[in-house]
Amino acid sequence: MKVLVTGSAGQLGQDVVLMLQQQGHEVLGCDRLEMDITDLDECVKVIGDFGPEVVIHCAAHTAVDAAESDIDAAYLINATGTRNVALAAEKAGAKLVYISTDYVFDGLGTQPYHEYDNTDPQSIYGKSKRAGEIVAQSLSSKYFIVRTSWVYGKYGNNFVKTMLKQGQEKPLLQVVDDQKGSPTYTVDLTRFILELIQTEKYGVYHASNSGACTWYEFTGAIFAEAEDILGLSFTAKLEPCGTEQFPRPAPRPRNSVMEHLSIRTNGFQDIRHWREGLRDFLLELKE
Repeated sequence: MKVLVTGSAGQLGQDVVLMLQQQGHEVLGCDRLEMDITDLDECVKVIGDFGPEVVIHCAAHTAVDAAESDIDAAYLINATGTRNVALAAEKAGAKLVYISTDYVFDGLGTQPYHEYDNTDPQSIYGKSKRAGEIVAQSLSSKYFIVRTSWVYGKYGNNFVKTMLKQGQEKPLLQVVDDQKGSPTYTVDLTRFILELIQTEKYGVYHASNSGACTWYEFTGAIFAEAEDILGLSFTAKLEPCGTEQFPRPAPRPRNSVMEHLSIRTNGFQDIRHWREGLRDFLLELKE
């Protein structure tokens, strides 16, 4: 299969490219230098010349707090950029995978969010990603929208790497205990995406590791597993705190937990528990 991946130098993009290559697919990884997604003509040319059967659109403006003050940049990349990629993919007759986020919901609900629950993003980042979903749905006849949450992996900076570092350096670590979600290992997310693109089961999917925890509980698990797997010892005393102790420009969802309704109803195997994913990630770091 010929697959083009945008955002190929990003945290998820790198794993997607690697795993596609391992499975024997022909891959064109595009980062900013290879294809500027904000330039429609360039998208049409690059995607048209390669002639992919699938375009996996990982490129995004993900600086959640920065988006609050630079609204144009967030929409230029997440909405206009997605329109350009969707149009070019449609012209090439390719399936489109748009990677989206739990931030498209208000985060105020008490139950896990279903794929078909009403969206109500509270931040500019969430609103611009929702705009990207809308253009993908309206311009592509063969789309998969894959919403995910709390992503971490081998490449780039993420919460797990930050906690591993700070846990060994700080005497006290206060971590938010009133925001709940599902940590998602890039390798598990990639496996699901690669399974999805071999089908015509188009639509909206919630794809995170199973189970849920707070950031504080996640940190506790990171420390426990890292002591066991990596032999690290942590000096930091771990303390739960509230969201209001760390004010940020963009509001954070209190509840990011997503129900995997589409995965089940379309006959896919659900993604494994987040704790298993965490263990495998730490084993990957160890190697």
